[in-house]
Amino acid sequence: MEQTLSIIKPDAVAKNVIGKIIDRFESNGLRVAAMKKLQLSRADAEAFYAVHKDRPFFGELVDFMVSGPVVVSVLEGENAVAKNRELMGATDPKEAAPGTIRADFAESIDANAVHGSDSLENAAIEIAFFFAKREIV
Repeated sequence: MEQTLSIIKPDAVAKNVIGKIIDRFESNGLRVAAMKKLQLSRADAEAFYAVHKDRPFFGELVDFMVSGPVVVSVLEGENAVAKNRELMGATDPKEAAPGTIRADFAESIDANAVHGSDSLENAAIEIAFFFAKREIV
């Protein structure tokens, strides 16, 4: 049973589509093992996205991620990382397949509704960033 991290980003939270996005996960075989809504501090966002710190979009990404609350979740199920990425769709919503989360709820490549871990290794790191083991049930 794999686990992966999902973040419902500020744009999707502001649109009040949290439940619709969670339903996509649950309706496709993923279970919510942990969830919380929080406001990232600038230091949190910079630390979480530190892998991108030398890229030109880093500042805008951090600004966006601190612009409103997010919902972070641990999703689990068979092939959870791949399943979540399939459900999210392409990073650019214009390229996302119809029926994916980004095709249905994202505004742009920057305000793209959701984040999902890209590997099991990164999922473990990202989950530990937001959740203590006792919070995952």
